[in-house]
Amino acid sequence: MNAPLILKFLKDIAKNNNRDWFEKNKPVYLQAKLSFEDFLEELHKELVKLDESLAGLNPRKIGFRIYRDVRFSKDKRPYKTNMGAGFSAHGKMEQEPGYYIHFEPGNKSFIAGGMYMPNPENLAKIRQEIDYNSQKFLKILNEKEFKKLFDGLNDWDRLKTAPKGYPKDHPHIEILKNKSYTVSHPFTDADLADKNFVKKVAGVAKHIKKLNTFLAEAIA
Repeated sequence: MNAPLILKFLKDIAKNNNRDWFEKNKPVYLQAKLSFEDFLEELHKELVKLDESLAGLNPRKIGFRIYRDVRFSKDKRPYKTNMGAGFSAHGKMEQEPGYYIHFEPGNKSFIAGGMYMPNPENLAKIRQEIDYNSQKFLKILNEKEFKKLFDGLNDWDRLKTAPKGYPKDHPHIEILKNKSYTVSHPFTDADLADKNFVKKVAGVAKHIKKLNTFLAEAIA
């Protein structure tokens, strides 16, 4: 993977987020995209070793499009300023737990995992499983290495009050308020250029796998 090429392209498009510039520089974009897909292919080999459910994926097809959907957004910039991909059993983390890799310059890259924005049915199942098996869930969150890698569950998407069917004084009410059950671990721009970066990402994913297994069993 050519990390400097990818990061430079993303920096440049952040400064020139318009169609004319993009079309003139499309060959550079295609080079950066190809390099990102090379990385995804290498990462996939490592992830399959720890999560066999990913074996059927074509890693070169799971990257998210660079084109933004601006139909319902006030922000009309046509292109994303990052590159991302989602690894899950059926690809791109659609209503199933998985692993998300995100490249963005300025030390904003990260790996995330878990289940993002589950539909109401799956969200209810996850909350119920946490309620029934809270000890098992907390054991995952409180494991020494897990706590070292992740700053708890991401809490950017939460209810302000207790979810329906749960008392406000539930011992784990703050966890049950979540509408997504994800964790993330940051990477610097220098990390991306490290020759051992793929192994480093896979090492973090190994701990995400424990959370994903719990969530997969909850929605089964």
